Amino acid sequence: MKLEKIDIGVRYMLFASLMFALVGVFAKLASLHMSSLEVVFFRNIFGVFIIGIMVLKTPMMHDGGRPFLLIFRGVIGFLALLAFFYNIAHISLGEAMTFSKTSPIFTTIFAWIFLREKLSSKGWVAVFVGFIGMLFITQVVHFRLDIYDILGLFSGAGAGLAYTSVRELKKYYDTRAIVLSFMAIGTVGPLLLFMLSPYLHVKELSFMLGRFVMPEGVVWLYILGLGIFATLAQVYMTKAYGASKAGIVGAVSYANIPFSIIAGLFLGDNLPNLSVAVGICLIILAGILVAKEK
Repeated sequence: MKLEKIDIGVRYMLFASLMFALVGVFAKLASLHMSSLEVVFFRNIFGVFIIGIMVLKTPMMHDGGRPFLLIFRGVIGFLALLAFFYNIAHISLGEAMTFSKTSPIFTTIFAWIFLREKLSSKGWVAVFVGFIGMLFITQVVHFRLDIYDILGLFSGAGAGLAYTSVRELKKYYDTRAIVLSFMAIGTVGPLLLFMLSPYLHVKELSFMLGRFVMPEGVVWLYILGLGIFATLAQVYMTKAYGASKAGIVGAVSYANIPFSIIAGLFLGDNLPNLSVAVGICLIILAGILVAKEK
């Protein structure tokens, strides 16, 4: 099929998926020189700058009224992103990306619980398939998970909870206010944790801690790449959902998993073993089923 015949929304989402994979690449490279906490800090401060310029050009207009939910969305989104970047630094890029892409499955469950959204039989099948996929990718033995499995599942569940809150917040706030709250908390949060890190010696919280190390030389290029590709990914993902049906582009968004696996190979990652590969396939299938439901 010629490229011109491919739906414009699909092309946008394929490009956004490639950009998301490159975000993972630059986050992994930056993590060789700084803590995941610092990577999150630079990822978000870049976004605050971009959104701030947008707001100055076109002031926000909204009624407001749910400040605690807005803060909750920012905090849970920040923690989920921190878990995601921590995993990127310690496990293969494809596996970390797959964990994060469980978020639509969790969003479906949370929307059913908190927003009373109906879930069809096909939706439940998707949730079940996704759950089985998670069992395969975590390679559960005697029901014991390692820290990377726990943080991976949290990155998906936390993002799912954040996305669920966005559905409610959009009734009260400008979209930019919702994004800005997440990025602002994702900038201030690391600063607070930098100050607390010397006094906290809790192994289970190590993924949240770190000291600030001033980047030097090529590291600034990694940070710049992280910010640029993250911005491009967000812009083209938004364009994709505006140009085509959500179900179509939502399914195509799972292309960032194979993109991430390929990119990871260039960084020295191994190919997924059989169990992880089966889990990845099941999670992609579950995500596509969820997208088709929408």
